[in-house]
Amino acid sequence: MKNSPDAVIDPVCKMTVYPPNPKGGSFSYCGQTYFFCNPKCREKFILDPEKFLTLDPEKETPVPGAIYSCPMHPEIKNLGPGSCPSCGMALDPEMPSLQTGPDPELLNMSRRFWTSLLFGAPLLILSMFQMGRLRGNGAWIEFILATPIVLWGGKPFFIRAWESLKNRSPNMFTLIAMGTGIAYFVSVVSLIFPQWFPETFKMSKGQTPVYFESAAIIIVLVLLGQMLEIKARRRAAGAIEALLTLSPPKAHRIVVEDQEEEISAEKIKRGDVLRVKPGERVPADGRVLSGRSSVDESLLTGEAFPVEKNTGEPVIGGTLNGPGSFTMKAEKVGSETFLSQMIHLVVQAQKSRAKIQRAADTAAAYFAPAVVLIAALSGFLWFFFGPQPHLSHALISSISVLIIACPCALGLATPMSIMVGTGRGAEMGILIKSAESLEILEKADILCVDKTGTLTEGKPRTTALIAAPGYDESRVLSLAASLERLSEHPLAEAVVKSAQDLGLPFQEVEGFESFLGQGVRGKISGREVLIGNESLMGKYRIDLSSFQEKARSAREDAHSVVFVAEEGHIAAMIGISDPIKSSTPEALQTLTREGLEIVMLTGDDLTTAERVAKKLGIKNVKAGILPHQKQAIIKDFQKMGHKVLMVGDGVNDAPSLAQADVGIAMGSGTAAALQSAPITLVHGDLKDVARARRLSELTMRNIRQNLFWAFAYNALAIPMAAGALYPLLGSSSLLSPVLAGVLMSFSSVSVVLNALRLRRVEL
Repeated sequence: MKNSPDAVIDPVCKMTVYPPNPKGGSFSYCGQTYFFCNPKCREKFILDPEKFLTLDPEKETPVPGAIYSCPMHPEIKNLGPGSCPSCGMALDPEMPSLQTGPDPELLNMSRRFWTSLLFGAPLLILSMFQMGRLRGNGAWIEFILATPIVLWGGKPFFIRAWESLKNRSPNMFTLIAMGTGIAYFVSVVSLIFPQWFPETFKMSKGQTPVYFESAAIIIVLVLLGQMLEIKARRRAAGAIEALLTLSPPKAHRIVVEDQEEEISAEKIKRGDVLRVKPGERVPADGRVLSGRSSVDESLLTGEAFPVEKNTGEPVIGGTLNGPGSFTMKAEKVGSETFLSQMIHLVVQAQKSRAKIQRAADTAAAYFAPAVVLIAALSGFLWFFFGPQPHLSHALISSISVLIIACPCALGLATPMSIMVGTGRGAEMGILIKSAESLEILEKADILCVDKTGTLTEGKPRTTALIAAPGYDESRVLSLAASLERLSEHPLAEAVVKSAQDLGLPFQEVEGFESFLGQGVRGKISGREVLIGNESLMGKYRIDLSSFQEKARSAREDAHSVVFVAEEGHIAAMIGISDPIKSSTPEALQTLTREGLEIVMLTGDDLTTAERVAKKLGIKNVKAGILPHQKQAIIKDFQKMGHKVLMVGDGVNDAPSLAQADVGIAMGSGTAAALQSAPITLVHGDLKDVARARRLSELTMRNIRQNLFWAFAYNALAIPMAAGALYPLLGSSSLLSPVLAGVLMSFSSVSVVLNALRLRRVEL
């Protein structure tokens, strides 16, 4: 049962719930089933087992920032701030919020640090005069100053260490607690009961040394490191916070004509009529009902030029309205909006794990036990083979080894870079769903691209309609548009728009059927109508001989051709043009220079495809292929050892996007394509494929730098702390526990700061 995918952890009582749970209960909300352990837990918290979002029982809306999780162990989730039972790190908000007020975890660490520093400063001055090493008032003053630092300032570390032992998962805080705890305990006993210690432990004048300043200053330094680390990690969530700022907190809902009310954006419902005033952000996805304005859609398009919006045109939540005012009908609200989906994708990516992290996780799992053994071995060697006082040197070396080791640097190396890298991608309109896809992206050597909507603008227009003898052009176009408006294929939009521009009626369709990569079929007024390519017409034995020459001529001009048939007879040929995107040639040149082989995969006919490929310099063209054939071609490349990227935007691209090592969907594409691809290009620009590759290279380089630093730091620091250089350099090579604490704090903070450099990279 422990591996059941339905198992959830109730963050209130920490119980594992395996639904159905006879001791607990469940209820349904918005099509989801929620589980809780007992009524008490339900009063405090309602758990969504899929998204782990809290719901306010009164408002029944998600509460941002309520769930916290561990960056190193994303499966660890908690209601509110806390620490990870596996690694001991402070948890981060699963979904950052824009609510004002101090971070509770940062506030806690800051309070403990500044208070401890208040006691630690005079303690450090005292130790510099060597008073703490002597019996008498100096040692008692050190005891008084160090005790609140160790017992109160270091309390979180001792709690985390205890939790790690209970969970059989020793971590950095296990080592810190052992080192500072041993130093403090030995010092207390040495101060109160000096007669208990053998002569080997005493100084040259027969006095027993104390290590209060070492234990206390190490705690102060670790508190400082934790404070800086939490600040830096919170900065890594900047991309999500930037997206959250795009969502307006309020909206103006029209109740009756000329009367409106200001409501919270969370209360907007599907179908509400909203007024968007000049300078306001659009509160939801929908369509303009009345009025006109220009809207800054750089969030969606990447273009800084405002887009004119008139009646009937779509608007996207989070975009910025210009000088005009308009009313709109809300069609997508809450988690359905484009902006919410962007935020969800970024959060999902930041919590995912790359394959490279497995090596770091394996090393971190064995790290703490190995350090304890090294510390014990170091103490043993110093006690039996070191200079006088034996026990004192043994204790200092063991404590230094325990303190200087930092498994958190290993654990943070990958997730921090992934978090910042995916956030940087989101700022550029590159939405990455998983760390694994970001990792593979830099290794790809073949790029398969769809033609329509990827190389071309995806906004085709009808250039010609030639009706067969006995057929009326307007009637044929009305039939074709009635069918095509039920299709998601980009070419269908051209037919529908032509009918709309001419004011032709749309007719009722029965038995609609779509053939991926071929066309559509249905009955209108009891008569069977087909619209599609030659393959579909051949399937239904439609004679196209009268249109062969006209079709060939249109294809030579790089126009796509579809045919319309009614009741088994050819009715018309429609020529459709889809201009090449202005950015496509430069994007393909960049990708080719980076070593990618470009392959065009299209369901369009060979003549049209080759004409487009020739303009773009693409040598490898696979035309007239069905969706499953695209998928098979990608499989063949993979069998030959290639790493394949696939870029597409249509329904028929979904299988190949899923098959590719990394699927990339154009943001202007269909829902099926977006769901099938681990990477989405919001701006729908092929240049962003090159930017995504660059981001992958920089992120993976950053991860390797972090891992190298973490491994190298521990490989050098631990032997030095153990006294490995003493035979060569003498006592000058020995590290004090305080210096070990400085180096330990620096190691994990440096990893986070290195990851934050990705926020400023140019793509």
